[in-house]
Amino acid sequence: MSGTRSWWGWGRVEDALPDDACVALAAALPGCATAPVPVPVPTGLPPSRLPPPAALADRFSTAPRDRAAHTYGKAFRDVVRALAGDLAAAPDLVAFPRTEADVVAVLDWAGDAGVAVVPYGGGSSVVGGTEYRGGGHAGVVSLDLTRLDRVLEIDPVSRAARVQCGALGPVLEEQLRPHGLTLRHFPQSFEFSTLGGWLATRSAGHYAMGRTRIDDAVEALRVVTPAGVSESWRLPGSGAGPSPDRLFLGSEGALGVLTEAWVRLQDRPEHRASTAVRFTGFSDAVAAVRAISQAGPVLANCRLLDHGEARFSGAGTGEHAVLVLGAESAAGPVGDVLAEAVEIARGHGGTVSGPRDGDTAVGAWRSAFLRAPYARDGLARCGAVVETFETACTWDRAEELITAVRREVGAAVREVCGAPGIVNCRFTHLYPDGPAPYFTVLAAGRIGAQLAQWDEIKHAATEVLGRHRATITHHHAVGRDHRPAYDRQRPEVFATALRAAKAALDPRGVLNPGVLLDRLAT
Repeated sequence: MSGTRSWWGWGRVEDALPDDACVALAAALPGCATAPVPVPVPTGLPPSRLPPPAALADRFSTAPRDRAAHTYGKAFRDVVRALAGDLAAAPDLVAFPRTEADVVAVLDWAGDAGVAVVPYGGGSSVVGGTEYRGGGHAGVVSLDLTRLDRVLEIDPVSRAARVQCGALGPVLEEQLRPHGLTLRHFPQSFEFSTLGGWLATRSAGHYAMGRTRIDDAVEALRVVTPAGVSESWRLPGSGAGPSPDRLFLGSEGALGVLTEAWVRLQDRPEHRASTAVRFTGFSDAVAAVRAISQAGPVLANCRLLDHGEARFSGAGTGEHAVLVLGAESAAGPVGDVLAEAVEIARGHGGTVSGPRDGDTAVGAWRSAFLRAPYARDGLARCGAVVETFETACTWDRAEELITAVRREVGAAVREVCGAPGIVNCRFTHLYPDGPAPYFTVLAAGRIGAQLAQWDEIKHAATEVLGRHRATITHHHAVGRDHRPAYDRQRPEVFATALRAAKAALDPRGVLNPGVLLDRLAT
């Protein structure tokens, strides 16, 4: 992967918005600053409290850039704090294990020394999943797994591969390509996230239907815990008791460090087709995507953009909601599948202007989708408050939920920022029983006050989701930012079982303290 990773914001330094582009983008939010905050140099880090263990010294770094880059994830509040030069939470050391034995050695040392270990993949968390908060430990190590990045074995008969969990998306796909195979898991963070990160957060790729969740690709897992190594059998399915893999999927580094996974692969698709359908009314569009999701055509993309989201992404003018449709296959042409979806959409009032218009809308959406995190960083530099949150609910509650979010979060934005903001919605994933709505909130904030403003807006969003019994996260994980809502969502008897699992697997409480559970007494 070429280019230099940004230590403070999303992606590559070379792809960040220049100052004039930040100002031009922020002009859409009257009240933003007309000069962006300068990008700081990572200085002012607290002194490291830890010497690396002598036997592993060459696996550790205390370099300021490494420590700064591993302080936060890539949430809005992370970007704002980094821009302000706030690196008080920097880890004391960054470990770069090269083998699973190195991982075991780091955990053994950390347990004996009372050092917290925060597993780190690509660092793309937007929920505070890679940031140590709190105290009580002798120091903090960020455990960067990206040097464990090889495809170790391919089973072409079963179409599966054994992969080290530190492989970034492009690194993984590059090794599968010569075999004509793909994992077909492409989250927005694909370039900057790892297989282990996808597994630890129960990631969803950007394919809207079918096997889009990483859960469905798992054949077996190998996990290093302070209590020992867990390795499940390779099986296409099993009814033998509770699944060990399900314990570690979504565990966010609190129960163990995922080092290897057997994952199910697919033949690389060769046939693709896409188009866009426009709707005057959003309710008609919702009815159309529900009908598509329940009728059976499995699409690679079925992304519904409300009027504001269509305008913001360039997929429309704001006069219509836009449904972006796409199909792909390794077996043969997909025109019939796409045509079936289009006909369902037409039956609910949708219109297709023509191939060229459809291609333009699809292309605009795809470009905006990939550039969105860079745009977020540019707006943050000009004092904007930017929040994205996603959820899932059943179809019978979807429109009521969306209306409530627009009304209540919109009211919170007006109160907090002193002027109306923008609350847009799109559907990222579809199931026969419900959609996954994804909301974008944009408002003119005040440099120096953005974190407090964001906190109030986030609280309003969390409250409305909880009241409607919509999940606090469909694919962004829990981290630390979603902990209060996660605590309300999960059954208390399950929380008791999870605490027992934590105590058994991590008895000294060194793994990612505060994620999923409060720190346990040791």
